[in-house]
Amino acid sequence: MSFTRDARIAWMKEEAKKRLLLLDGSWGVMIQGFKLGEEDFRGQRFGNHPSELKGNNDLLTLTKPEIIQDIGRQYLEAGVDFIETNTFNSNFTSQEDYGLGHLVGELNEAGARLARELCDEYSTAERQRLVAGVLGPANRTASISPDVNDPAFRNITFDQLRETYREGARGLIKGGADVLMIETVFDTLNCKAAIFAIEEVFAEQG
Repeated sequence: MSFTRDARIAWMKEEAKKRLLLLDGSWGVMIQGFKLGEEDFRGQRFGNHPSELKGNNDLLTLTKPEIIQDIGRQYLEAGVDFIETNTFNSNFTSQEDYGLGHLVGELNEAGARLARELCDEYSTAERQRLVAGVLGPANRTASISPDVNDPAFRNITFDQLRETYREGARGLIKGGADVLMIETVFDTLNCKAAIFAIEEVFAEQG
């Protein structure tokens, strides 16, 4: 059953006054259970991509959406209130390691849309199911130099992080996320960039 985002958020706030709301578990572990090979990650669309794609779990949102929905369905059947989007590494630097940095917006929107479809399927007026749009930490840190011989060196800037988080947040919102979750914080400056970007997107979209 489909509800408006405002109705879902109102339900969430009221329900949270009564009990703990449950989030799903590890997606990486669940994906590993499918024992996927390089061809699964490539699908038809990326069959001729020049670099190896195995291990890019977020790409499965586009190439194996049925697996991503199967995992979400298992969590919903187990009784969670929130399922996450499969977007932990859907940021520019993580995807650019695979030569796919241009897919940030598409991956986030598609990840949220898959989760939204499932949550709508499982939602009732009494028990709604919600989408947690995941913004992962990125694979570079804005606070610490990766070069022990040059403490001042940085391989990413605050503004670069802010831009990829902004693109990710736009995609997650467009795809139907109910909340945005800044996940696995290992650098507070990266986290601040994510918060700043989200606030910019909220202001931009009203």
